[in-house]
Amino acid sequence: MMRKWEGGDPGVAHQKTPTCLLLTPEGTFHSFGYTARDYYHDLDPEEARDWLYFEKFKMKIHSATDLTLKTQLEAVNGKKMPALEVFAHALRFFKEHALQELREQCPSLPEKDTVRWVLTVPAIWKQPAKQFMREATYLAGLVSRENAEQLLIALEPEAASVYCRKLRLHQLMDLSSRAPSGGRLGERRSIDSSFRQAREQLRRSRHSRTFLVESGVGELWAEMQAGDRYMVADCGGGTVDLTVHQLEQPHGTLKELYKASGGPYGAVGVDLAFEQLLCRIFGEDFIATFKKQRPAAWVDLTIAFEARKRTAGPHRAGPLNISLPFSFIDFYRKQRGHNVETALRRSSVNFVKWSSQGMLRMSCEAMNELFQPTVSGIIQHIEALLARPEVQGVKLLFLVGGFAESPVLQHAVQVALGARGLRVVVPHDVSLTILKGAVLFGQAPGVVRVRRSPLTYGVGVLNRFVEGRHPPDKLLVRDGRRWCTDVFERFVAAEQSVALGEEVRRSYCPARPGQRRVLINLYCCAAEDALFITDPGVRKCGALSLELEAAEGGPDSAGTAPGRREIRAAMQFGDTEIKVTAVDVSTNRSVRAAIDFLSN
Repeated sequence: MMRKWEGGDPGVAHQKTPTCLLLTPEGTFHSFGYTARDYYHDLDPEEARDWLYFEKFKMKIHSATDLTLKTQLEAVNGKKMPALEVFAHALRFFKEHALQELREQCPSLPEKDTVRWVLTVPAIWKQPAKQFMREATYLAGLVSRENAEQLLIALEPEAASVYCRKLRLHQLMDLSSRAPSGGRLGERRSIDSSFRQAREQLRRSRHSRTFLVESGVGELWAEMQAGDRYMVADCGGGTVDLTVHQLEQPHGTLKELYKASGGPYGAVGVDLAFEQLLCRIFGEDFIATFKKQRPAAWVDLTIAFEARKRTAGPHRAGPLNISLPFSFIDFYRKQRGHNVETALRRSSVNFVKWSSQGMLRMSCEAMNELFQPTVSGIIQHIEALLARPEVQGVKLLFLVGGFAESPVLQHAVQVALGARGLRVVVPHDVSLTILKGAVLFGQAPGVVRVRRSPLTYGVGVLNRFVEGRHPPDKLLVRDGRRWCTDVFERFVAAEQSVALGEEVRRSYCPARPGQRRVLINLYCCAAEDALFITDPGVRKCGALSLELEAAEGGPDSAGTAPGRREIRAAMQFGDTEIKVTAVDVSTNRSVRAAIDFLSN
């Protein structure tokens, strides 16, 4: 583990570095993480206006509706920059940071193509976002296009699931064994009592004991049998990601039971709620002006809130004090003509007062209120998923991710779901679960053997027109033949189980002799039963391109005339990314094939 993050907040133990990037006024890399945040915070207000400071920018990729390689991100000072460059700067920093550590440990390690990089993304990210991250790694120099397999995209809740399989009992906290104040939740087994029973069973079964040792599966997993089901809720900074896995024997592989689901219910939602609270007290126009004209002071204020947010708990009694930067107090007086204390007295917000020490004093109720929308969104998503027929029988919930450290979230999830008989378990190093799981995934990418396709994918084709079955407006007559246009030919259906390595094969012929490229539009939709590419909800989502070598003149070795070459494409939908390979049937040579989800 690399823990050499510089900076950090006094009195707060951080295992992660914040997603903060600082570029010079010229747009060159300056720093990342705490170093970037603290340097920017210390800049003179006038000077800070010219620097490009980006924070919490990962979520922008999830929320961008038309993500392309030209998508722009806005810095705190309002200036824009291509998102691809912003992400590449961050990834390049990680690369150099990691390689430096490796050099110190193993000076003789050759750099080129010796590292397999594993990049984690939320499971709910769509294909364009995954491709965007891959393009950013190419730009950052982590891997080259020629050695694309040196980079694995891992899905965050899957990585967490892989790691949780390895855990021992002392590495877990069972929230189900904690009865909340105000009454018991009924009898619940602690992990220890469960394990005592499991251990008794193990003693009686030599085979089970051998499997436990040989497979390296954690003690908790000893309780689980083939077919057992569990859920992982990855609660991160920007999103909540849910996945449901079934344990398969004899190799302990995993099968996804329902497509990845979730939404934008991360810890950032609490920060946004705090910002909205400030807008209610001091005015939306003032907060917008302050952020633009005093960006470094705004960062200072968010740091103060972050420290208090981490101390919030469901049973805390005393109020929380948040210090307002002097520049905020001064700027407000100059803008409004009265002081912040007056603003607080005049506002309709009752739970926030002004303390004699010059701080915002928030009651515990006020702080918990800021968590409410985000926490409710997480619980509703979990409950909706548990109601699906495909996932019946889930008895165990792993709560992971940085936001899962929050006692407010832990308590709310346990109260809501513990009553349903669900065991809620939190790993001790909860914020590092995904990171460690990603390493295990990199060592054994085949551990998730079956996934569910999140969408229906296919292409538009011409089929013979059938009277009474096909609509008249789809009729096309060509060379005396009647065709139905815009037919949606399905490759894979939404919610379909797809095994790793399973291929969908199609053959394509170039339309004319000498054609060097075949381009086929890909379409997708959430429904399973779309008939035409013009149906509601069906949209063009990408393009399959096949780069052809020049055909030799005259009939080829297979006896086919030039122009009637057959290109056989094989697509895989069971991996973390959609993959394609192709071969020229006449020559048996590989054809360069790619799917582009980022071109409009």
